Amino acid sequence: MRDVLFRTSGHAAHIVLNRPKALNALTHEMVLRIDEALTEWEHDPAVEIVVISGEGDRGLCAGGDIRAIHDDARDGDGSASAAFWRDEYRLNARIARYPKPYVAVMDGIVMGGGVGVSAHGGVRIVTERSRIAMPETGIGFVPDVGGTYLLALAPGELGTHLALTGAPIGAADAMLCGLADHYVPSASLRSFVDHLAEMPVREALGRHVHEPPPGELAGRRGWIDDCFSPDTVEEIVRRLLAQGGPAAKATAGTLLAKSPTALKVTLAALRRARRLGPLERVLEQEYRVSCATLASPDLVEGIRAQVIDKDRNPSWSPATLVEVTGADVERFFIPLGERGLGLATESDTTEEVAW
Repeated sequence: MRDVLFRTSGHAAHIVLNRPKALNALTHEMVLRIDEALTEWEHDPAVEIVVISGEGDRGLCAGGDIRAIHDDARDGDGSASAAFWRDEYRLNARIARYPKPYVAVMDGIVMGGGVGVSAHGGVRIVTERSRIAMPETGIGFVPDVGGTYLLALAPGELGTHLALTGAPIGAADAMLCGLADHYVPSASLRSFVDHLAEMPVREALGRHVHEPPPGELAGRRGWIDDCFSPDTVEEIVRRLLAQGGPAAKATAGTLLAKSPTALKVTLAALRRARRLGPLERVLEQEYRVSCATLASPDLVEGIRAQVIDKDRNPSWSPATLVEVTGADVERFFIPLGERGLGLATESDTTEEVAW
């Protein structure tokens, strides 16, 4: 069985992630095949729209194949993971610049790498079943696939909140944070996708888009913006505890269970992403950070605890926020020179395409 399927229907071409038992987690081979298909369709006049979706009813994609990353970081030299991320991040950038409408059906679980192949698209569809998250700090990793770019653009400090906590959000909150564009009830998805084969995207949207059920983040903006505005994780936690409300206190507890190193590097990455400009430059930064995590004990330990042994009891090193120094954080941002993505210069001559 192929891990990713390709087909055409009318003037629409379809990418279907086909690992439902693994929640359609991305492998390196899947990334390469998607990129090849996008190249072919970009130059095929019969293809006017590209649609990506996931097989099964559980979600579009739960992320990258983190078991493979765990094994490479623990037993290998990290080169396989670095090669995967290189091609994955370049694919993320390509999706953002794709010259034809790229429609992402973000139904069900969409996390990590799943956000990378969907939220950079020009038309991003969510449903009442959508659960979107960048949960990397819980496995000793840092949001990637352009996630720090997207979250840095979210209103106020909502993106900081989502990046540090890894909290999943639904349709309305994803739209509020700029991770999605339109709400289509899951019962209408098949009809919506069928209409994409025979009519322009805007017309198909007009037939199926509705208002999403109410979200939660808009009503929490006050304390989230205040508590997550500092530039240190320690001060964020202090403000959450001082805020007094049960939601803020629970959020502080959530943060204190995450990798202290991952939290500090994530906050630094987000703050720097706001100043970097185009997506490509942020992806360059993310690639440096991701490669550096391969030498961090928290990545192997976090995946072990959450995914492999599933004891949900990681032993972080360092174990507390105060033990993570500024120098510890800075080593994640050391330029890679010729080993970098090489995307930053391309951003000077490309523009994002919106539909």
